[in-house]
Amino acid sequence: MTKPAIRPACALFSSGPCAKRPGWTTAALDNALTGRSHRAKPAKAKLLKAIEDTARILKVPADYKIGIVPASDTGAVEMAMWSMLGARGVDMIAWESFGSGWVTDVVKQLKLADVRKLEADYGFIPDLTQVDKTRDVVFTWNGTTSGARAPNGDWIADDREGITICDATSAAFAMDLPWPKLDVTTFSWQKVLGGEAAHGMLILSPRAVERLESYTPAWPLPKIFRMTKGGKLIDGIFKGETINTPSMLCVEDYLDALAWADSVGGLDGLIARSEKNLSVIEAFVEKSDWAGFLVEDKAIRSCTSVCLKVVDPWFAGLDDAAKADVPKKLAALLDKEGVALDIGAYRDAPPGLRIWAGATVEASDLEALMPWLDWAYGEVKAAAKAAA
Repeated sequence: MTKPAIRPACALFSSGPCAKRPGWTTAALDNALTGRSHRAKPAKAKLLKAIEDTARILKVPADYKIGIVPASDTGAVEMAMWSMLGARGVDMIAWESFGSGWVTDVVKQLKLADVRKLEADYGFIPDLTQVDKTRDVVFTWNGTTSGARAPNGDWIADDREGITICDATSAAFAMDLPWPKLDVTTFSWQKVLGGEAAHGMLILSPRAVERLESYTPAWPLPKIFRMTKGGKLIDGIFKGETINTPSMLCVEDYLDALAWADSVGGLDGLIARSEKNLSVIEAFVEKSDWAGFLVEDKAIRSCTSVCLKVVDPWFAGLDDAAKADVPKKLAALLDKEGVALDIGAYRDAPPGLRIWAGATVEASDLEALMPWLDWAYGEVKAAAKAAA
């Protein structure tokens, strides 16, 4: 196959950190309050604006609390689990590596006695109807390493007794989250809006606040996990008074990303961009004789972290080592050509490709990339056959 003539204008398809918004330059950081205390009035105003703009764009209910917390999405999830779990039994739902990581933390680190695991392999999700409304539940809305997402929130009972803790890091700003169903929701700046890393967002419902104020865990909490004092929520955390020192450069970058989100139509516009990007890849796969989706069920297929597998009969006849090698060589060749960077499958996932299709990616760049996938696969397959 002839090498394609058209290249993506932007070759950044990493699933985290993700591509910056179209047109981004370092000039977006010119007004950052570098060298200022994050407790100074202007800095606190920027932090509060980040919280308020997040709430408005994501359409978070007015009685929910939003805080900027340390250590990215991981820090936000850990804060919630270590501070709130243990009050009742918990259902841990996992269908890929990050969800499985939360299971490990609860079972091996918190060592909770009453834990029920509902798990599924890559490309699938568990039977969500098995979730018990009398128990807490921890789950990842969108499996970043598998490309499988929750289809909706219908499986979460309105009259639940437990709380829901939702890791939404590759879903927020790309999928419609049912806020009345979610008590704790987390994400990080470097995912769907392409912000800078190391800062997490923690969104609490009134039910989550009630849990924090009425329940004291049996274990000690590190300072960066503490959200209450004297049995009351530390409200300042949710007004821009961060637990530890944030980067004001990163804050400025996040504010820029939020302003761009407004410019493309807010949440509805962001979702439409991601769904359009997914449709480009779906059109390619429909015609492909070698590429398929790791998630075959369209109802649970992610529109951000799109995972592909090789379905070529020739590939099926290879041994496991060769099956792992082919996608790696494919990703490496695309990287060498400078048309797609960082699109290899996650290390714990089945062999394949993972292409970020979130809102900061242009559909035109994905359209330009698709012929390159065909070309690269042809090159890798021909070389493998010649070496056999």
